[in-house]
Amino acid sequence: MATSASAEQNNTSKTTEQPSSSATSESTAMSAVLAGNWWLVALRGVLGIIFGVLALLFPDITLLVLVLVVAAYMLADGVLAIISAVRAARKGERWGLLVLEGVCNIATGSLAFLWPGITIFVFTILIAAWAIVSGILMSAAAFRLTQGHGRWWLRAAGVLSVIFGFLLILAPLAGAIVLAIWLGAYAVVFGGLLLVLAFRLRSRQRDSAEAAPPSAFAKGA
Repeated sequence: MATSASAEQNNTSKTTEQPSSSATSESTAMSAVLAGNWWLVALRGVLGIIFGVLALLFPDITLLVLVLVVAAYMLADGVLAIISAVRAARKGERWGLLVLEGVCNIATGSLAFLWPGITIFVFTILIAAWAIVSGILMSAAAFRLTQGHGRWWLRAAGVLSVIFGFLLILAPLAGAIVLAIWLGAYAVVFGGLLLVLAFRLRSRQRDSAEAAPPSAFAKGA
């Protein structure tokens, strides 16, 4: 009886460990795919920093110019996010959250382009909604990264976006100049977080390449 009970416990522990191990292996595989596309993450970071610096240097631009610049940034960032997801899909991994984030960015940027006469209030609410939604998607995507691949950096970028969005909702009538300064500061910090994440992914990719076993051709040589 004791032997059968212990056998049942062992079987139960194995069945409970299998989903956990499969989830871990899936997360590791997806992290490796994103590490292979670290340069796309770096491009998004550089793009955000450039936009933020321009917004901080020229905060007195007109609302129309601000809308067009923000829209251009969102469109470019959305395209880069979708490219990252497509490259992951080609390797059999699913990064649907990256696709949703990219679509959200492109939709918001397109709406701003198609509505050049938008008021400062509506534009602020639009930016706030975009920041909250994209931040939630980015934070959710962070759970698919392993800790060694920079999970906390991606999550920090998502949390920053959500906080920024709620701040805009609390002050929707701040004015174009104040909004430009806030956007600039947010974009610089956000871009910096993505750059740190990108170089973290790059270092993990190099470690994986160095730890990889030699090829059969190398062994034969």
